[in-house]
Amino acid sequence: MNANSPLNRRHFLRSSAALIALPALESLGFRRFAAAAQTKAPPKRFIFLNFGWGVTQETWFPELNQPGVDYTLPLGLAPLERHKADFTVIQGLANKFSMDGHSGSTFWLTGANRYAEPGQNFHNSISADQVAAEQLGRETRFTSIQLNGGQGIEADGHGPGLSLAWDLRGKPIGGHNSPLETFHRLFSNDKTSPEKQKALLAQKRSLLDTVMESSADLHRGLCKTDKAKLDEYFQGVREIETRLSKEEQWINVPMAKTPLVEPKPELAGKEEIQLMYDLMVAAIQTDSTRVLSYRLPTASFLKSLDIPVIAHEMSHYSPGPKMEASQTRDAAHCNLLAGLLDRLKATKETDGSRLFDHSTVVFGSNLRVAHTLENCPTLIAGGGAGIRLGHNLVLPKGTPLCNAWLTILQGSGIQVERHGDSTGVIKSLQA
Repeated sequence: MNANSPLNRRHFLRSSAALIALPALESLGFRRFAAAAQTKAPPKRFIFLNFGWGVTQETWFPELNQPGVDYTLPLGLAPLERHKADFTVIQGLANKFSMDGHSGSTFWLTGANRYAEPGQNFHNSISADQVAAEQLGRETRFTSIQLNGGQGIEADGHGPGLSLAWDLRGKPIGGHNSPLETFHRLFSNDKTSPEKQKALLAQKRSLLDTVMESSADLHRGLCKTDKAKLDEYFQGVREIETRLSKEEQWINVPMAKTPLVEPKPELAGKEEIQLMYDLMVAAIQTDSTRVLSYRLPTASFLKSLDIPVIAHEMSHYSPGPKMEASQTRDAAHCNLLAGLLDRLKATKETDGSRLFDHSTVVFGSNLRVAHTLENCPTLIAGGGAGIRLGHNLVLPKGTPLCNAWLTILQGSGIQVERHGDSTGVIKSLQA
């Protein structure tokens, strides 16, 4: 890049640890790559699905003494029988620093130590979906999509109703709380004229410039702790700048079209999950995004199954009605997952292959049962990450869950050397 280039400071955003490249903007000469993209291999996609309150451990996990492909599918996974050759169950995984059964899925995709920062009682780091999104989301309208079950207010396990996604600073990323909201975000065109949209973006940029200039003056004379806080604030502003640049890139591009009709606003539980899965398939089929995460609803899901037991009591089950309720929940989840895999297999790419062949679907929880955090229920399907499918993979107890995330990230071409508390890839998971 020569000194006469018209690029301004927003084209590359610097932090103390990284150089963040902006998306491929047509105004910077990337238009010519659009036609070439038509001949490329289909892109990789990720879908992360997290369910709360664990599973029925006696009937969800395959037998430990049946590793490999010749294992008997347990009752809890029986609805997935037709897909048995296309997913792998991984046993023995855990997040090293997850010691609090009330943290739910907060650290499921991050593997962070909440006490890593001295003097703070909460710390998190970037989640695996956002590591993937940073590279896979550069060419799509939405870098990633986060979905929150139950209108964003019901706990998914033992934690608050947040999305699964955490940014580079370890801050939670908001998501969409209903199929209706998700539908409009993905497929409804903004009625505001492009000129008006550009004007609004210019106003936001001007405000950011003013904030940055004013805040920079504060940096001098601050103590070390305050400087760290201000630097974190600056990083947040830089992330906003990145989002504004991407919005500007897509102003004149119409939203993708979908045959799905606008969802009813009152959908909840089983119907909500099924429609969210449909929207996920539509989102990646139209290449609106390549990375999605969904924190599945719990209370509304149980209600839709006519289960009278509340989630917390069900997770502390004993033989009897609570255990039966837990098993009913497991089967219903797997029925819905089987339907999602059906749709991914039935939907074709432009080259005639299946969406399933280029996608990685993760289905799991940070919690096994009650407050037990080892042997996290983990199922991975799809051909996107080049993993060994159709197996009951039994690993040494305490193998970092982040090793699984590192394996599928690298297997999908994501350039990352480690993630969270990972110690390396799981070679036995690689095909």
